[in-house]
Amino acid sequence: MSYKIEGGTLPEEEAQAYVRMLRKKYPERIFKDITFKVDGDFVDVSYTYDVVPFDRIRRITGYLVGTLERFNDAKRAEESQRVKHNV
Repeated sequence: MSYKIEGGTLPEEEAQAYVRMLRKKYPERIFKDITFKVDGDFVDVSYTYDVVPFDRIRRITGYLVGTLERFNDAKRAEESQRVKHNV
């Protein structure tokens, strides 16, 4: 993550406080860029964040799973023999 300051100066500890505030407010976000626009006593904070990867979770044979890698041979066979319905 990187940040930049535009339009003036901002003490390092104040910039870090804004970063901590954003991380606390949006704990699930991964911030890419943060821009601080200083206008006298006011600071406008804008940011962009990375897209959080989405893992597909499915309910298969009574279990919530992402992939079948951890299934043993019996569960893999049960999954392959189940009736799959099309929508």
